[in-house]
Amino acid sequence: SCSANLKMILQSTSRIATSSHSSTVDASHGSVKKGLYGSSPAAKSKTGRQLLTASNTTATAADKTASAAAGSSTVCNRTVTTASGTRAPRRICGGDLIFDEQFDTFNLQTWGHEKTLAGGGNWEFQAYLNNRSNSYVRDGNLYIKPTLTSDKYGEDFLYNGTISLYGGEPADRCTNPSYWGCERKGNHIHILNPITSARIRTAESFSFCYGKVEIRAKLPAGDWIWPAIWMLPRYNEYGTWPASGEIDIMEGRGNRNLMQNGRNIGTELSSSTLHFGPFYPHDAYYNAHFERQTIPGQGYDQNFHLYQMEWTEDYIMFSIDGEEIGRTVPSEDGFWEIGQFNSSMGPIDNPWKYGSKMAPFDKEFFFVMNVAVGGVNNYFPDNGENPGSKPWNNTSNKAATDFWNGRNQWLPTWQRDVNNGENAALQVDYIKVFAL
Repeated sequence: SCSANLKMILQSTSRIATSSHSSTVDASHGSVKKGLYGSSPAAKSKTGRQLLTASNTTATAADKTASAAAGSSTVCNRTVTTASGTRAPRRICGGDLIFDEQFDTFNLQTWGHEKTLAGGGNWEFQAYLNNRSNSYVRDGNLYIKPTLTSDKYGEDFLYNGTISLYGGEPADRCTNPSYWGCERKGNHIHILNPITSARIRTAESFSFCYGKVEIRAKLPAGDWIWPAIWMLPRYNEYGTWPASGEIDIMEGRGNRNLMQNGRNIGTELSSSTLHFGPFYPHDAYYNAHFERQTIPGQGYDQNFHLYQMEWTEDYIMFSIDGEEIGRTVPSEDGFWEIGQFNSSMGPIDNPWKYGSKMAPFDKEFFFVMNVAVGGVNNYFPDNGENPGSKPWNNTSNKAATDFWNGRNQWLPTWQRDVNNGENAALQVDYIKVFAL
């Protein structure tokens, strides 16, 4: 489990007085002391403590209150929260704000870009690159905005061009070679990724275990856009995905009018999910999946909302705007029992048997934010109802080409000529993490 961040409260036993006749309130201890010792500037600087001088031998109530407040500033409450990375604090106390991203600037030392054509493991249709057309900060908000690859290279490039993400400098290197993720050549059956977008993460700068998360964000609108704010383990201490877990704080769909079984599963729906399982493809996310629907016409693309998570040694709870949408509370048998893997798979090793009951969610995770488009993993179901229909099928071997050929249906919904196309962007105001 996450090691407890235990801090000792160090108290000095020395007393320094300003004169032999004055009374002093020791701000480190909140008690009145009769001045007995002469003091010098050097002696004061070595103590590092503020001494409040009173004119009488008895301190007033205000003096005592100020003294107690000053003394309490040295107290560091114990916490189970841990954090690591270049932006992690060296000292963590209970209740501390340990990560505060206000997006006043776009700090690429905090947010590393993924550079890949892999499609997120779901054969999504975007390429993830690092440029200021797809990821940027303006007026205190982060924008992740999908664009057309043909805007930069022309439409013919999708059918005949080659994209190579092999680079010599550290910032230019391809981050995921899976699924031909570092180099692709287009043809008329399998075109190049028709969308360019961004996926950023704090893998090197900030990871944490246990805490409270608050994210203020506005979701994008536009058919087949897939925004996500989520977390992955810094080290796969229980094995490769999904054995070491995944935390989806927010996922949505940009379609304004995508319906399934009589309800809007587009911009009016947000979901939070835990992914876990002994090995791929066994993932019991369906036992830790929660949703919240807005009222009709007031989708999550209309305004900013708070996406929250409380992650403790006993449960993980998701909320939106302060309203709980669901929590997962494992028993002593942990997530193995929640996933019902014994009954569904027969005899197989439990990868979390040596972890805590929260395993695999008892290790440090980092933030990931991205805007994907499309894909064939049924996140956009074939049986959904959308104006103009869905231009590709999830079983197609040329889904990206079918998607691109149907652009006359979906591209107008991105409203690229309104607000610089930012209605189709994920907008994030801030991210805060508090220690427990």
